Amino acid sequence: MPATLATARLEARISTDLHAMLKRAAELQGRTMTDFVVTAVQDAAQRAIEQAEVVKLSLADQEFFAQTLLSPPKPSPALKRAFARRNKLLRTQ
Repeated sequence: MPATLATARLEARISTDLHAMLKRAAELQGRTMTDFVVTAVQDAAQRAIEQAEVVKLSLADQEFFAQTLLSPPKPSPALKRAFARRNKLLRTQ
């Protein structure tokens, strides 16, 4: 017996003009309106998530980042102490 996918219902109030537009677009693609809307919403959601997860830097920030990778600053005293504590913890385990 094939496994069934869990589903959830989504409802939205839209204008009659938008409803007609969606219906026409779905018909032009030979799809149901539900399939058309679900696919469009899924694509929009994926783009929104990808845009939120991408770090965007200005040209100046990109140059600063690259320069810092190529010539990192000397470790500060606090960083040296943190590494010493880390090394001590790793040796005792």
